[in-house]
Amino acid sequence: MKVFVDGKRCQGHTLCAMIAPNSFVLSDIDGTSSPVSEDVPAEHQDAVREAAHSCPEQAIRIEE
Repeated sequence: MKVFVDGKRCQGHTLCAMIAPNSFVLSDIDGTSSPVSEDVPAEHQDAVREAAHSCPEQAIRIEE
């Protein structure tokens, strides 16, 4: 699985980092998110799916 964050859509709600802290890192400047790595390890995939589903801006895209 690969994960991507659309920087134009992300508004820094931080839900993704709360749900999947091993997979998302937040900017110190504006709180926007980016993936720690595009490649998501198997043990983190469920949390990343939940984070994508929970994103209010639908800024997280997953490729299976």
